[in-house]
Amino acid sequence: MQIKPKFGAGPLLFGMKQADVKNIYGQPNKQFEDDDQNIIYVYNHQKMRLTFYEDEDFRLGYIIISNPESTLFEQKVLGRKVADLQKELDKKGFKSWEKEEFDLTENYFNEDHWLILQSEFDQITKVEIGAVVKNQDEFDWKF
Repeated sequence: MQIKPKFGAGPLLFGMKQADVKNIYGQPNKQFEDDDQNIIYVYNHQKMRLTFYEDEDFRLGYIIISNPESTLFEQKVLGRKVADLQKELDKKGFKSWEKEEFDLTENYFNEDHWLILQSEFDQITKVEIGAVVKNQDEFDWKF
């Protein structure tokens, strides 16, 4: 699955509705609401969690991917060292990163592209991407 910051992942585009996603992947393996009343879909086969924002008419706004076959700019992501990937991403305009640590987990966040590389034991274990905000208060929907 190709990860496309600012756009989505694979055939999914930020801004899609639940029905659009179901037309692509079928019923999710799990569905629930988070504390903010957003709808979450979990697809086990794709190793993907999708968030549909309640305050944005339930549009797809956030994707978490744990699929070992996922790629970013045609390079596999999971299992790699964050520093190695960051060097490659720097050439593509991913300049600044914020780092947060939680026990064994480290998150590296690039706000301009709303990309988080999550790592444990010095290897990327998850990638999180979100729709970016334009004009301070409106999402840049791609669908």
